[in-house]
Amino acid sequence: MRAALVALAALALATAAAASPALAHTGGRNGYASLTVDGAGARYTLTLWPASVPAEVAETLRLARAGPGPGRDQLLGWIRDKVTLAAQERRCEPGPGSVADGASPPESLTLVVDYACGVEIRDLVIRDDLFDVLGTDYHTLTRLDAASTTSQFAFGTESREARVRLDARRRGTASFVWLGVEHILTGWDHLLFLLVLLLRGGGWLSLLRIVTAFTLAHSATLALAALDVVTLPDRLIESVIALSIAVVAGENLLFRSLVARRWVVSFCFGLVHGFGFSSVLREIGLPTRGLVLSLLGFNVGVELGQALVVALALPALALLRRTHWETRVVRIASLATLLVGAILFVERTLF
Repeated sequence: MRAALVALAALALATAAAASPALAHTGGRNGYASLTVDGAGARYTLTLWPASVPAEVAETLRLARAGPGPGRDQLLGWIRDKVTLAAQERRCEPGPGSVADGASPPESLTLVVDYACGVEIRDLVIRDDLFDVLGTDYHTLTRLDAASTTSQFAFGTESREARVRLDARRRGTASFVWLGVEHILTGWDHLLFLLVLLLRGGGWLSLLRIVTAFTLAHSATLALAALDVVTLPDRLIESVIALSIAVVAGENLLFRSLVARRWVVSFCFGLVHGFGFSSVLREIGLPTRGLVLSLLGFNVGVELGQALVVALALPALALLRRTHWETRVVRIASLATLLVGAILFVERTLF
């Protein structure tokens, strides 16, 4: 009975991954904003596209792209209501705003609102409550540019507010740590790959090698891709990530003798997963000098999320290996994961 329950749990995880490909390694939906401060004023620019918002909001975006009308007024109204700025504790007043079709990403729409603060901006508080209308899994990745400061912030339901002094070089690294945690915990394909690696990983030393190899590999390519040193097509990366799940699951079923060298497989495919992790940071288009600390915070967040998953999985695996039905559970779980990986690979390659 217990074996059946464990197998069903593994199958449920695999089915959830197949049913939620859009959450594969996106960390939720993202909008990209820039805030340019000049004296007593600030210009807020937000780029959204249909895939980054709920279906009902996506329809509003399409109407707004068609030309002036209620759709544009509604979107600009959300920014004026949900994005608030305060300089030296004094609230800045938002202007009427404007809308422009975005060139990248495709079908995007760029919203612009100017804020008048009435005083020279030195101590700025930014609050983002767009999640109230764009969904709880939405994040705003924001770059702030001023004469002496460049900062980056990842706003989410748990981190709605940020403060920055414009006479100091302070950056919103902590918000990127949280974004990294969310990114790995909502990345079902990354989690499936990690868990299927551990499923037949051997003893504690072998498991440590697997996790360390994966960490070193994805950290390296995450940095290279986020800094635009090396970039690969997203379609290719997503397809290979799906393939990695299927390959390791198949190895669990057919080649038990190769498990001793599982850390090599972990390292090789970890390089590919790093490119997948980088997509959020690379798309925000941050300048290199500002990206380094954000990259560090994001990577720390990914590692914390990964450590949490491993900490939960290892005791369960240790208990499993003390039972007589370990082989059956490993086979059923690996077979289910192989099927998911194959489906994702075909979907990402052909569609």
